[in-house]
Amino acid sequence: YMKFSDYTYIRLDYTAIKAQFSDLTEQLAQASDLETTRTLVIATTKLLNLIDTHYNLWMIRHTIDMNDEFYNEETKFWNEYYPLFEELTTNYYRVIVQTPYKVELADILPETFFMQAENKLKTFSSDVIPLFQKENELTDEYNKLIAGAEIDFQGQTYNLAQMGPFGQSTDRDVRKAASAATTAFFESKEADFDRVYDELVKVRTEIAHKLGFKDYVEYGYLKMNRFDYNRDMVKVYREEILKHIVPIVQDLRQRQANRLQVPSLKHYDLNLEFLDGNAVPQGDPDFIVSQAQDMYRELSAETGEFFDFMIEHELLDLNAKPGKNSGGYCTYIPDYKSPFIFSNFNGTSGDIDVLTHEAGHAFQVYRSRWIQSPEVVWPTYETCEIHSMSMEFMTWPWMDRFFKEQVDKYKFTHLASALLFLPYGVLVDHFQHEVYEHPEMTPAERKATWKKLQDLYLPDRDYSESEALNRGIFWYRQGHIFASPFYYIDYTLAQVCALQFWKRTQVDHDENAWEDYIRICDLGGTKSFLQVVEAANLQSPFKEGALESTAKAAADWLDAVKDTDL
Repeated sequence: YMKFSDYTYIRLDYTAIKAQFSDLTEQLAQASDLETTRTLVIATTKLLNLIDTHYNLWMIRHTIDMNDEFYNEETKFWNEYYPLFEELTTNYYRVIVQTPYKVELADILPETFFMQAENKLKTFSSDVIPLFQKENELTDEYNKLIAGAEIDFQGQTYNLAQMGPFGQSTDRDVRKAASAATTAFFESKEADFDRVYDELVKVRTEIAHKLGFKDYVEYGYLKMNRFDYNRDMVKVYREEILKHIVPIVQDLRQRQANRLQVPSLKHYDLNLEFLDGNAVPQGDPDFIVSQAQDMYRELSAETGEFFDFMIEHELLDLNAKPGKNSGGYCTYIPDYKSPFIFSNFNGTSGDIDVLTHEAGHAFQVYRSRWIQSPEVVWPTYETCEIHSMSMEFMTWPWMDRFFKEQVDKYKFTHLASALLFLPYGVLVDHFQHEVYEHPEMTPAERKATWKKLQDLYLPDRDYSESEALNRGIFWYRQGHIFASPFYYIDYTLAQVCALQFWKRTQVDHDENAWEDYIRICDLGGTKSFLQVVEAANLQSPFKEGALESTAKAAADWLDAVKDTDL
């Protein structure tokens, strides 16, 4: 029972790995029988897992403490060498996609592996390595800006995650002051955020042009391995959100204003759901983890085994602390066959959301450990988010453990927030399309674009009391825009799928829903997004009427709740 702290990180010797990798790739190009090919593929896969393991150990420890000098030095190594490791991988792909043994190798390299490899060949070239290195440096610069936030508030200093609870204060003056303090941080670094993003847009556009793409959007869709849909389908989907979801959100916001007894919601009111306070976990982080362990043991034998593994190996780093990067994520360390969950608990209901969400990712990858190839242990992003968002709803029957008498409040907020999120998620995506379709935009024009789209998708946002937010700087705090371009529509597509799981488990009491969920966790990345949706017996979010009927079921449930009594 090795603990995470015992997992050994070493800086890889690039020269030695390059020699080994190149030798295997050369032999593979000469291989004339299945047995030799298989042996070489297994050896190459081991090397890929080795690189992935140490990359992830560095990344986890760096994000846990961005002031750690050892891992800060390692950051320079990975920013420089990760694209060089990618070059070795791409050379391997160039050879393996030519193999006549694709069918015979399907147990190690499923069809999706070859689809991803083909995309990689189109989106990577040794000529653009310096640009990838620059992109990595800029992304790290953004992360450091965020992690370094020190906000003086009520006589104390807080980071961004720790400011979260003040935004949910029942005292309107506190909410307003907290929002102003947080916004002031972003405004004080406005020139830095603008410069970093401006450089990122230029670097990414140059990458796309050098590789022969019209723009970074076209490049981005391939890089994200979007096998089942294109930008035109996404455009239609965004229009569907405008038509079917925005009116529901307007109604939910009006109900919220009524509950808070304010004539209209201001931007600093949005995070408070109830006049006497939001539902909050009824215990500290240790209490949350012990309840989660009981919950996962009761949910199923499979989830019990998985969560026990996470605790025994200390694969959770959950609490907000100074110098820690923001947000939450789950990653996977191949050589230890270990998922890892990172988050920033701050005493709000979001602590439970992030734990069940990231546990959904971790459970999927735990169930997919049979897959040898690191490229396809995970599915593509929009598929990954089905596992995480659905797990949030699968655990509803146990939410009273965490929230006790506030459980009905929590469920109302949780389901409502799933709908409230959709227009915002689509806004983030639409904004990025505009930015990368018009890379010549100035920082001021980008902010104006955000504001225009914000008014379209989020007409409920009243920023009249904040000049900076009214000008359009809210997006600085959305890390995906900087670090993971185009990774955001994925959450909304998955949310539409997760809401179907919610309906099947909570409304229809469909006994097959859990089996379907486990089935798609077991598939890992061996199937594409729409193949996984089909395997789960769900409707594609792109299918006409799917979005509408799913949203209607959730809206009807919320309408039936007398929220003023909660």
